[in-house]
Amino acid sequence: MGELIITTIICAFVFILSLFLGINIGNKKVIGSLKEKKANLESELESKQKEIQELLQKAEEEAKTLRQKEIVQAKDEIQKLREQFDLEIKKQRDELKSMEDRLIRREELLDKKEENIEKLKEKLESQIANTHQLEVELETKLNEIAKISEEEAKEIVLKQTREKYELEIAQKFKEIKEHYEEESKKYARWVITTAIQRYASDVTAELTTSTVSLPTDDMKGRIIGREGRNIRTFEKLTGTDLIIDDTPEIVVISSFNPLRREIAKRTLEMLVADGRIHPARIEELYEKSKKEVEEYIKEVGKEAVLRVGIKQPHNEIIKLLGRLKFRTSYGQDVLEHSIEVAQFAGLMASELGLNVELAKRAALFHDLGKAVDHEVEGSHALVGGQIARRYGEKMEVVNAIQYHHDEVDPMTPEAVLVAASDALSASRPGARKETLENYIRRIEQLEEIAKSFRHVDKAYAIQAGRELRVIIQPDKVDDSIAEKLAHDIAVQIEEKVQYPGVIKVTVIREKRSVAYAS
Repeated sequence: MGELIITTIICAFVFILSLFLGINIGNKKVIGSLKEKKANLESELESKQKEIQELLQKAEEEAKTLRQKEIVQAKDEIQKLREQFDLEIKKQRDELKSMEDRLIRREELLDKKEENIEKLKEKLESQIANTHQLEVELETKLNEIAKISEEEAKEIVLKQTREKYELEIAQKFKEIKEHYEEESKKYARWVITTAIQRYASDVTAELTTSTVSLPTDDMKGRIIGREGRNIRTFEKLTGTDLIIDDTPEIVVISSFNPLRREIAKRTLEMLVADGRIHPARIEELYEKSKKEVEEYIKEVGKEAVLRVGIKQPHNEIIKLLGRLKFRTSYGQDVLEHSIEVAQFAGLMASELGLNVELAKRAALFHDLGKAVDHEVEGSHALVGGQIARRYGEKMEVVNAIQYHHDEVDPMTPEAVLVAASDALSASRPGARKETLENYIRRIEQLEEIAKSFRHVDKAYAIQAGRELRVIIQPDKVDDSIAEKLAHDIAVQIEEKVQYPGVIKVTVIREKRSVAYAS
């Protein structure tokens, strides 16, 4: 039993030893194969590393090439941006330099002006001080010698000062006038003459009566009607006077309102043509004539706008223009006058390089207020401007309308042209007629204005009031003061007298020395 156990133990030991030896030998083989694989892997790794190194080197070279290209492109872009930036900087520097130069020049001008103002101020202060001192001295002496009042002394001083400097002022005025007057008159005369030559218009004057021809004298009795009922109805409806006299086959319609006279004339003509004359028929034909005249007014207004050649205004302005056809001023048709003023203004604006459309538009609308002057309070110039503003006209047009009779200050040169064209149209030979009473009143007013000045001996208005001749005292006024006197009289006439055209003021200074030898 013991031997069996020993044998078993020995066998187990041998088995374990053989097993250990087998495992050890297997491990060695495995280790050998692993070493071999490791060597293979290391060689493959080296080759891969070489490939990777080559690829990296190649990539670096390509990246270097691309980087160089990008750097070159970036440098170009930077160069372009730098050049553009330099140009902008240069431009801004030039602008700043020019602005700086302008500011420097302005500062220099302002400095010079300030210096001149200071000099003038000092000069004026010294003159004022001297004058004040002189006044004080004179006042003291006069009070001492003559024992006169302070007010009387002041009056004497002012009179002496005025007489002392009057000649100097008159001489300066003459120099300025001669320097500017010749060229301005020449150019103004050329512009006005050109406008008149390019625009030709008929000379017409409206009367206060219209005549209607009758087929027979028996028609007069039918117009009068039984106990005068027809003529009373006619005159009441139309607001006119029907004059039926011994003139054969003619009836006269009289009215100072051309619109009423036109409606009455059309009504009477239709009554005569129809033959049925009684109050009901008169009313019926009167309404018909009234509608016809209203349509005629619209057509006339549109035609005026087309003749002048301006953009279409508001319909209400067109109607008011048409109504001007039946308004007169000193016998002149106001619509024809407005068209003529528009043509004159347009031609002169063209010659002077101004806004022709604005000048024509304002000139055509300048008398709009006369179409409603009995309905709205105010002068026709201001009313016309309000109407134009109400219907969407520009402020320049409104101002020119209101300025043409000097009721507001002008905003544009075109406004002055409108006023000049209005005066030119009104003063055109034969354009207007005036009553004997107005003519005599204007003549007397001209002579009174001239005689109100000092040293004027006599004054005569000649050539139908177109020229005023003033005779002055030659021993008290010299030639320079005579020149100034003519200007002052002309200014007074412009302010106080209403007249068409131009009035020439001639101051005559004549000195005669007479001696007799015996």
